[in-house]
Amino acid sequence: MRAAIVNANGSFDIETVPDPTPGPGELVLRVTGCGICGSDLKMLEHPSPGIVMGHEFAGEVVALGANVDRWRTGERVTALPIIGCGHCLACLDGAPCHCSNGADLIGVGGSSGAYAEFVRVSAAETFALPDSIDTAMAPLVEPLAVALHTINTADLVPGDKIVVVGAGPIGLAVTLWLRQMGADEIVVADPVGSRRQKALSMGATSVVDPSAEGLAPAVLRELGQLADVVFECVGRPGLLDGCIGATRIGGQIILAGGASAPDSFLPVMGMLKEVSLRFCVYYRRHEWAHTIKMLAQGRIDPSPLISERVGLDRFAATFADVQRRPGDHLKVILDPTAA
Repeated sequence: MRAAIVNANGSFDIETVPDPTPGPGELVLRVTGCGICGSDLKMLEHPSPGIVMGHEFAGEVVALGANVDRWRTGERVTALPIIGCGHCLACLDGAPCHCSNGADLIGVGGSSGAYAEFVRVSAAETFALPDSIDTAMAPLVEPLAVALHTINTADLVPGDKIVVVGAGPIGLAVTLWLRQMGADEIVVADPVGSRRQKALSMGATSVVDPSAEGLAPAVLRELGQLADVVFECVGRPGLLDGCIGATRIGGQIILAGGASAPDSFLPVMGMLKEVSLRFCVYYRRHEWAHTIKMLAQGRIDPSPLISERVGLDRFAATFADVQRRPGDHLKVILDPTAA
């Protein structure tokens, strides 16, 4: 198969490598789409040459391993990019990312990912795609499930005034879910004007430019109070301090951005406000299933998130452009089947 292989320069070489082989309880999918994630950009800041990345994917079943009797070749599916043991409490509880026997995190340091024509997945973590979900939209199940788990991590109550920091794909997906759930007020903060406009179209009740006046003053101006809940969806050092400043006494901060470098902040400010700081990662199996159901029923429309689809031949150049100009892109989808 052809795959995008990470090189020592933090880019990709398109090479031919052996096709994956399914083990017991596994499937191989022909990849029909795989999204570029912000975590992929962070991984390439310290590249690991020779790996295949890509964890936001959907595809078609082409091979079944031993002991797999539920699936058939040709079925359209998506899968959690995780292979757990299937037997520990975390796996049985629908959280294979916390597998006590060591989760295989596909495309992010574990098995080869879906920046390729084929990818190997766990049959137990695979979900059928209803006909009503367009193949082009299917790779969005993964980031939408991330956003849903981010929201579920918070203790939201009716009337909460919410701030979403960052109008990239995850921040916009969080905004989309909040609108679908009936959130009262949703302020989205982002320094990029085009992303602020996109946030308004996806459910934000107002938007602010935190670089113009600071996050807390902007939130006070828009809401008339500090936020009940702040979702940090960027993952850049320095943002946490601003989030604490923008949160009311007894409020919550949910960290979904995942900064990959140390972040200094003043703990005393959070203490004086008794702010709750929560971290979240991946998703649970039931959140993945709910995402698929909402997409199939047309109750959420994530199509505005997709900014471009490219084939393998254009992938390296497009990824490099996303690295250079992240504010000009939303969700770029690799389609290995494209010319």
